[in-house]
Amino acid sequence: MTKESLPSEDELVERLKNNDVALFEQVVKEYHSSMFAVAYSIAGPAIADEVVQEAWVSAINAIHKFEGRSALKSWLIRITANEAKTRLRKESRSVSLEAVDENWATDTRFTEKGHWAGGNPEWDISSPDDLLAADELQDCVKKHMVKLPDNQQQIINLRDVGGLDMDTICNILEITASNARVLLHRARDKMQQVVARFQRTGEC
Repeated sequence: MTKESLPSEDELVERLKNNDVALFEQVVKEYHSSMFAVAYSIAGPAIADEVVQEAWVSAINAIHKFEGRSALKSWLIRITANEAKTRLRKESRSVSLEAVDENWATDTRFTEKGHWAGGNPEWDISSPDDLLAADELQDCVKKHMVKLPDNQQQIINLRDVGGLDMDTICNILEITASNARVLLHRARDKMQQVVARFQRTGEC
C-alpha cells in the first residue's frame, strides 16, 4: 500500500479501530516523522524514539475512543506531545548540549549527503558546490543549530522537519501565532546566514 492509496479519514479510522494491521503499518510510515519531530523538540534526541514508541502504544489503546473531532494526525501529535512532556517530568531533567552532540551521528534531520531532510526552500542546499562540501556544511549547520535558543530549535524542528502547521505548533509550544512567526523567522534567518557564509567563504 502506498501513501497515495490511503483511504479517506473516516474509513482510515474505522479500519484502524478494526485492527487493520497492514493499514496501521502504513499510518506509522505516514506520520512517524512528524511525531518524531515533536518528541525530539520537546524531549530531546536521547529519548525521542522511546517517546514516539510510547505515543504509538497510547494511540493504539485509545483509537476506539477517537471521535474525529480533529484530524487523525493532529490527534497523534497531541498524544506525542503529552507523552514527551510526561516523560520529561519523570526524567526531571532537561537534555544537555552534550546529549545533543552525542546523538548527531544518528540525527534523521539530515540526509547522508548533508542536506536538510525537511527540504525547506528558504535555506535548502542543492548546488554542485554544496554537494562537494556536504560533510563540512553538515557539521557547520549542526554546530550552529545546537546554539539556537531552545524555543527556536523547537519551532524550526517542528515546522521545517516535522512539517507541522503553525496552529498545531502553537498548541504544542503554548505560544501565540505572532510569537511563533517571529521565532521561526529568527531561527531560519540565523541558519540562512550560516549557510550563506559557508558557501561564500568555506568557513563555519
